[in-house]
Amino acid sequence: MKNPLQVPRLFLFTLVLANEVGGTLQYPVVISTWPFLEAVRAAWRAVDSGFSAVDAVVEGCSACEKLRCDGTVGPGGSPDENGETTIDAMVMNGVTMEVGAVAAMRYVPEGIKAAKLVLEHTKHTMLVGDQASAFAISMGLPGPINLSSVESIEKWMKWKANYCQPNFWKNVSPGDNCGPYHPNGPSIGRCLMANELQPDEFGSVNVGLDSHDTISMAVIDQVGRIAVGTSTNGATFKIPGRVGDGPIAGSSAYADSEVGACGATGDGDIMMRFLPCYQVVESMRLGMEPKVAAKDAISRIARKYPGFIGALFAVNKSGIHAGASHNKSGIHAGASHGWTFQYSVRNPGMKDVEVFTVHP
Repeated sequence: MKNPLQVPRLFLFTLVLANEVGGTLQYPVVISTWPFLEAVRAAWRAVDSGFSAVDAVVEGCSACEKLRCDGTVGPGGSPDENGETTIDAMVMNGVTMEVGAVAAMRYVPEGIKAAKLVLEHTKHTMLVGDQASAFAISMGLPGPINLSSVESIEKWMKWKANYCQPNFWKNVSPGDNCGPYHPNGPSIGRCLMANELQPDEFGSVNVGLDSHDTISMAVIDQVGRIAVGTSTNGATFKIPGRVGDGPIAGSSAYADSEVGACGATGDGDIMMRFLPCYQVVESMRLGMEPKVAAKDAISRIARKYPGFIGALFAVNKSGIHAGASHNKSGIHAGASHGWTFQYSVRNPGMKDVEVFTVHP
């Protein structure tokens, strides 16, 4: 493995519109949501040294967990309503289509390694909750460990002092205070038509870079094998037990070595209803270019939820990549609500990681 000190530290910010970059067969390739530069560098050092796509993805996501990228990956961030941090993670082998995932995992900080253990040592796809923690610890990962931090507890205490606002409950009482909550009685008035949505269902009410995020990474290794991985500590102040799209194959990420891969980030509660990354890969299988497939998948969600926040990248097996996003004011609208999507890439034609901004 190359000495990381030999890797240049310069990186390039490039503005793109549903960008499509590439065109030649250049392996290996590493792509990640957001400017998680050290995570991409870790995956690149691994795959450039001959690691498999799966192993390189684990190296990259593991680096992000240790660095606590944006406070939304790994331990120490995104407290739930009880002030506890839990982990969701997933890894997918695009050759065999095997998936390993953990969800709502407590007391074990290394989510992506736990997901890999599920992939390699069980016939299951996902383990959840305390049982996932027990499995990971029994297989040699460190734990039990308190995943909260001083910062996460302070954030939680301020939220409690603000009467537990905002939160993820709806149609309950009390509506403006902390629980316990109880369902509201039947509403008085006309019934909604089947195609109507309640106002708070049009979009992503509590989602932003400071409250919810995921590292989603794809790697094409030196022989063209593709893998994807994700890791997140989920939505801040989520209802305990909530699982987002992070560990769901086809939603947060998807890979097929015959076609390509996709990684997504944003409001997982909405995005997982559409399996956007599965849609992207299947659209590319049918001949769509990555930029068209990415925009199409995001558009499908925006038509039903015009106020949602989310983004994804797409990469085909030739290494051509693209990005698309939506953030309440329209597809690719970069500045609204402070949410501008960026993704990071490294391939043999680059001296270091390059960061691409999806921009109108």
